[in-house]
Amino acid sequence: MQEEEKTPASGGEGAAPVSEEELCYRSGKEVAKSGLLGVFIGLAVIVPGISGSTVAILFKLYRKLLFAISNLFRKAKRCLLFLLPIALGIAAGFVVGFFAVQKLLAVAPFAVVALFAGLMCGAYPAVTDEIKGEKKSPARVLLFLAGVLLPVAVSLLSVFASGGERSLERLSWQHYLLFLALGYIVAVTQIVPGLSATAVLMVFGWFSALMDSVHLSVWRADPRVFLVYVCLAAGFAVGLFTFSKLLDRVFARRRVPAFFLIAGLSLGSLVTMFFNPDIYAVYQSWAGGAPFAAELAVGVPLFFVGAAAAYLFVRYERKGAPRAD
Repeated sequence: MQEEEKTPASGGEGAAPVSEEELCYRSGKEVAKSGLLGVFIGLAVIVPGISGSTVAILFKLYRKLLFAISNLFRKAKRCLLFLLPIALGIAAGFVVGFFAVQKLLAVAPFAVVALFAGLMCGAYPAVTDEIKGEKKSPARVLLFLAGVLLPVAVSLLSVFASGGERSLERLSWQHYLLFLALGYIVAVTQIVPGLSATAVLMVFGWFSALMDSVHLSVWRADPRVFLVYVCLAAGFAVGLFTFSKLLDRVFARRRVPAFFLIAGLSLGSLVTMFFNPDIYAVYQSWAGGAPFAAELAVGVPLFFVGAAAAYLFVRYERKGAPRAD
């Protein structure tokens, strides 16, 4: 049988469409799982390399997430009810990331990144499960390699070729158009597994400025910063809706090639967790004589603990779970 004749259930190019009924939560466990997914998406804004979409694949929620976002206006009630726990989780993840994880990153950056990298590494088999047994044609291998190289290239740019840290002071109207576009790009990173919003913001030099602006003293001194947030949010909303719709159609027609690309992106993002401007600064401090034995002694075990915990969860999710999400 030729590849085009395969059904989605048998591993063909397309994927079975998501139905509205699949968006209904059947238990508190499912609601909690969606909330936890949201937490990881919120953390992805703070910790370079974390991919909330990869977690969505691990939880078998990725296709449902794309469907709910892309059909938000056509099937508002059902989609909103599905997305509500995720949205609450995103808010919680961002708050925890901003007030707790960011402070831990300032104290022991390598150890914190190692823990999250271990979690992403342990979850990686959930991505490769989607292409297990599929034909590795040259085109699919190229998609995989392109996926590996893209986040690595973004990370290299963020370290060596970024335009330097920028300021939110004395902004012109062109800057607000830029923030609309930047919000759109950040939305794309949130729904394409393996891409990092943090790394992208670092490439453009706006990460530190935006993080530092979330402070009461800044808001009082220059309320125009809220216009920056509005532009980012507007671009993000448009990007989330339009790109989710595009990806939902891609998965409906070309699920297998898409997952070869996603597998590469996810692998590449693991590399970037240990090579981005924040971690590169840590390596430079080590080279300059800063003590690092203690942080390595904590970080390396944390990596394996995170990897083991995530992999055990992958094995748990494999039991009786359908392959396509």
